[in-house]
Amino acid sequence: MDMDKRNSVVMVTGAGRGIGREVALAYAREGARLILVDRNAEWIAEISETIIASGGEPPVCRTLDLSDAQAIAACFAELKKIVTRLNALINNAGLGVWKSVYDLSVEEWDYVVNTNLRGTFLCAREAATLMKENGGGSIVNIASTRAIMSEPHSEAYAASKGGILSLTHALALSLGPDRIRVNAISPGWIETGDYAKLRVEDHEQHPAGRVGKPDDIARACLYLTDPRNDFVTGTNLVIDGGMTRKMIYEE
Repeated sequence: MDMDKRNSVVMVTGAGRGIGREVALAYAREGARLILVDRNAEWIAEISETIIASGGEPPVCRTLDLSDAQAIAACFAELKKIVTRLNALINNAGLGVWKSVYDLSVEEWDYVVNTNLRGTFLCAREAATLMKENGGGSIVNIASTRAIMSEPHSEAYAASKGGILSLTHALALSLGPDRIRVNAISPGWIETGDYAKLRVEDHEQHPAGRVGKPDDIARACLYLTDPRNDFVTGTNLVIDGGMTRKMIYEE
């Protein structure tokens, strides 16, 4: 184990399910103290119980809707009274609305963009104030391969994830002097449901020979937040089994 993680404080947003849940469990196994954020209180309570049952330190849990800017500010103001430092932030929370461009409402657009993009920025900014006071840290923004390729009816989601990529390299330059590294991860197909129900053809369409798992992203987060990897900042790590490099033509 990297001994630095035993004394690390790590915040994970969207920690209740899917990728965020596995990321949180991975850091718990490494001995980090966790701050878990999700809009669903029951999910947060469940993962907290899982961590405690496995011998981990009880995490700090907060229910938070990241589309609410004032709630984000209030949450961090409270956290600053509880924790004296923050070593890493995993900006994982996100959602999408899949509708025809002709039917997508302004309110739906705003909810997706405000949650995914603005929420990522605000959490990063608040986290950076804590990191700056303690000599630096690491921020990982979870984007998506949909930032660089798309399917129909994904405009709001794709725009928000594309914005996260640009936000990542801008923050990396702005926060670099404060010894805060900022990177992004763009997952491809990461199956968060029943992996055993996937079809052979689902796996075979990937150059890597399989569909991704949440643990694939969790291990990447551990790498990017490891202090020994302090030469890695401003990058986007695509983890998609090679799919974005695969040329597809209809015969």
